[in-house]
Amino acid sequence: MSPSARPRMTGIGRVLVVVYAIMALAATGRSFVQIVQRFDEAPMAYTLSALAAVVYIVATLALVFAGSPGWYRVAWAAIVFELVGVLVIGTLSFALPELFAHPTVWSWFGAGYLFVPLVLPFFGLWWLITHRPVRASAEPAPAVAP
Repeated sequence: MSPSARPRMTGIGRVLVVVYAIMALAATGRSFVQIVQRFDEAPMAYTLSALAAVVYIVATLALVFAGSPGWYRVAWAAIVFELVGVLVIGTLSFALPELFAHPTVWSWFGAGYLFVPLVLPFFGLWWLITHRPVRASAEPAPAVAP
């Protein structure tokens, strides 16, 4: 099977997309409930949860369509943003716990989600590195008669 005919969403790629979709649903549900019921208690934390939800939604879609160069770049941007977000928010939640009295998806490096938010972007980046989009092969130049 040629590289261009090889399906991209098989095996670990499919599992990765499913996990991103589950995180998107979980973060969306969590942030929706937090914002609707108690936004005034911790607007920053609940806004960060909503931001995480958007990042997971974008990452899920981008991974599904990562066969095209544009979506591949979107996937990189979303997953790098996710990694930076979980590292920064995770660190701040330990260094300045008063800011995160109400947890976010990325607080304490995703402890509320069994540290999946900490591990997931590393797998996502690994998958992107090992599954670059296949470039369209250039047509061979016609032979020129002497």
